[in-house]
Amino acid sequence: MHLKLRFLLPALVPCIMAAQSHDPADLDRILHRLDILEQQNRELMSEIRSLREQITSAGAVPVVPSSPAVAASPTTPTTVAAAPPLAERVDVAEQRIQDLAQSRVESEHHAMVQLTGMVLFNSYLNGKYGGSAQDPIAAAAAASTRFDGASLRQTIVGLKFQSPERIAGAKVSGSAYVDVFGSSEDSADQTLRLRVASIDFQWNHTTLSVAQDKPILAPREPDSLAQVGVSPLSGAGNLWLWRPQARIERQIEFGGSAGLRAQAGILETSESGNVSTGYSSSDSDDYSSSGSAGRPAFEGRLAFWKKAADNGDFEIAPGFHVSNSHTLGYSVPSRIASLDWRIPLTRAFTLTGAAFRGENMGVIGGLRQGIAVPYWKPPHAVHGAGGWAQLEYRATRRLAIHLFGGEEDDRNRDLQKGLISRNLSYGANAMYQIVSNVVASFESAYVRTSFVGSPTRLNPHYDLAFAYLF
Repeated sequence: MHLKLRFLLPALVPCIMAAQSHDPADLDRILHRLDILEQQNRELMSEIRSLREQITSAGAVPVVPSSPAVAASPTTPTTVAAAPPLAERVDVAEQRIQDLAQSRVESEHHAMVQLTGMVLFNSYLNGKYGGSAQDPIAAAAAASTRFDGASLRQTIVGLKFQSPERIAGAKVSGSAYVDVFGSSEDSADQTLRLRVASIDFQWNHTTLSVAQDKPILAPREPDSLAQVGVSPLSGAGNLWLWRPQARIERQIEFGGSAGLRAQAGILETSESGNVSTGYSSSDSDDYSSSGSAGRPAFEGRLAFWKKAADNGDFEIAPGFHVSNSHTLGYSVPSRIASLDWRIPLTRAFTLTGAAFRGENMGVIGGLRQGIAVPYWKPPHAVHGAGGWAQLEYRATRRLAIHLFGGEEDDRNRDLQKGLISRNLSYGANAMYQIVSNVVASFESAYVRTSFVGSPTRLNPHYDLAFAYLF
């Protein structure tokens, strides 16, 4: 592999001379590229030496019969089948390493980039209170035509990247994921939509991130291939909105088997559409929830974790959210306290979930009615509570069964007639891994929605999905 640099150096000499006579920056770029090639060369040589050692230790050894009786036995071979010559096997190994090196994707700035994602096909059937949504998060107050169909809109494409250089001693990495779920049902009208993205600066025990992601106090969510365009159990106990944020995380370990994970940051809330009123945006100020720009929120989470031998780590974490919404000249508070958990019960069963209580929860993914504006009265926050839980049963290495449920219950006296007082969702799914990167899933779920001054509506949803992971 040293031949690689031996052939490259003569070719690069004219470039170096030209760079010296023109632009010193060109010389820096060439030398930087040489450093990268030399580093890759050392890595490949290390892998070849390791393969040589493995091949030598696993070489074929003749079996010498210990007696004529053993030698004459028809079921006992006298020699092991001869392996290909060592030199030939090393040549093959070198060629494979070269092929792998050439197949790596590298960005313009020499950062390693990995393509990842999921092609997801859904066929689904809704009840008569499902409206026109593929997977409704709440039942509609009025019946309509049953809505069913098939879709690939929940397909996800992502990029992960890793910088080859450090910044102030920190490893720099990140990711970005998009889908087309924000477009219409028309297959000719598909528009990319950013889901989540992050840039992470990671030191030994501290990570600083700028991201678009779930709220800091609500990182978990149920497992589902039916509801991917929005997080599962949205509007029914899962605070999920993907919002711009900056956060810092600090790890504190207790002997390697337990520890604390402290997280804090600033998040931009989602104010538009969170006011339960008929007022138009022209009736509000520039920061009204009817119009409107997001507001800064302060969030934090403190997780205690402990290693469990059978089924992942045990974790429990309280969290908080503090912000203020501006509408119609008033400041309306948003205050939320939360608790989330992951409890490995046995090798096969795991319980996960979250719970919260507070006011004006629509700004981070609760029901979009966090602020009420009664006639002739100032706007006020809607109080409520909610949460979700999931029990996972790992039946086999390939088959997982999930039972899940969640609800958000808003205080009736804060709501106007026709708004949702309680939204409950529950169901189950089975996911089977056909091969390593193909998963099939069937899910049956129900949404039960109660309205102020109106009857409760129930809507079923059935979904058959196939996912190809890459």
